[in-house]
Amino acid sequence: MASRVVTLKTDDLDGGEADETVHFSLDGAEFEIDLSKGHAEELRKAFEPYLKVARKTGGRRARRSNGKGGLKEDLKAIRDWAKGQGMKVSERGRVSAEVREAYDKAH
Repeated sequence: MASRVVTLKTDDLDGGEADETVHFSLDGAEFEIDLSKGHAEELRKAFEPYLKVARKTGGRRARRSNGKGGLKEDLKAIRDWAKGQGMKVSERGRVSAEVREAYDKAH
C-alpha cells in the first residue's frame, strides 16, 4: 500500500498558508516562525535598519562547516526553505551548493 504525507505550513501570524520558516536569533535565543512570503518580507524589512549597522559574529556558514555537509537542523531548514521557494531538493543526502548559496543570500 502506498501512502503520501502532505505537510502544510500555517502562517503563525494570521493562520493563512505559510511559504517558509524564518530563523533568527535575539539576545542569545534562537527563534523560528512560519510565515507567508509577505510576512517574511515584512520581518526582514523590520530587521533591515539594525542589520545594516550590526556586526556579524559567525553566521550559517560557520555553523554548518562540520566537514559532513552540515548539522541536521540546518539542513532541514535549508530544505524547507528551498521547497517553499519551488526549488528541487532531495529529502536526504547532500544539499547542492546552488541551493545553499540561495539560502544564504536570503538569510
